[in-house]
Amino acid sequence: MFDCVQNLADWIVYSLFSIAKGSKFADALNFFIYDTIKILILLFLITAVMGVVNSYFPVDKIRNFLSQNKLFGLEYLFASTFGAATPFCSCSSVPLFIGFVKGGIPLGVTFAFLITSPLVNEVAIAMFIGLFGVKATIIYVTSGILLGVIGGFILGKLNLEKQLSPWVQGILANSEKESDFEEEEITFAHRLPEIFQEAFGIIKSVFWYIIIGIGLGALMHGFIPTGFFEEYISKDNPLAVPVAVILGVPLYSNAAGVLPIIQVLVQKGIPIGTAIAFMMAVVGLSIPEATMLKKVMTWNLIAIFFSIITICIIISGYLFNIIL
Repeated sequence: MFDCVQNLADWIVYSLFSIAKGSKFADALNFFIYDTIKILILLFLITAVMGVVNSYFPVDKIRNFLSQNKLFGLEYLFASTFGAATPFCSCSSVPLFIGFVKGGIPLGVTFAFLITSPLVNEVAIAMFIGLFGVKATIIYVTSGILLGVIGGFILGKLNLEKQLSPWVQGILANSEKESDFEEEEITFAHRLPEIFQEAFGIIKSVFWYIIIGIGLGALMHGFIPTGFFEEYISKDNPLAVPVAVILGVPLYSNAAGVLPIIQVLVQKGIPIGTAIAFMMAVVGLSIPEATMLKKVMTWNLIAIFFSIITICIIISGYLFNIIL
């Protein structure tokens, strides 16, 4: 599918720039050009498709649906799937978290959204397809959604509403029931320009994350020896997955910035489950997210939230290594 992109990268590096084939710099530059073009193409296509989906399932409508219907436990799946369909990082998901709680959605269901939203979205899906293929992408998306469902269900059963911050408690005490969502009838033809505009907006918002991430990945691809990472989180180390998760928590990036690095880790010999567990920790368990969440949760609730999600990520990392 992307042979033409690879041919273009080869032409730019070896013909246009006349860089010797096989050198470390040539390998790194070729990796950078090829992955940048491929990911941007996939990103536009998938964000446009998801824009169509999001335009017919707006946030207010989903929120009202989840808060007003008895769904016999399926609300966790719906919330987690909705989180996967929204292009939010962990920090930008927090305002929606507040809106969901204020709208009367149960806390566990809201957590299901908060967990999945930064882990799986159209940006991550587009890049994952380009970097790891369709099979790995399906498993990744499925595991991300299930992680939200399981984590949200567990957190919901713990009855942690009293662990919300006094600020949120005040909002809940004073908020009135919101009016029903009134859907504006707009034809698909009229929605299309806005959909493409939003797709370009998403690409613009993550463009430099992609460039920086691919740039770091290219440097790692071209210059770091193969055995460097294997020494610390190799497949022979039974504790490699939890070590990778612990190393990922202090860092912060969105999927666009970290996925190219994950690709290189896999190419260097790190099991894909271990690499993805590291990515999930970076994207979904970051220190900036904890700082943002302090506005809406007590430290006790943040600790419980992070602990449960850490355990789920570690388990999914081991399962990924078995399946792939």
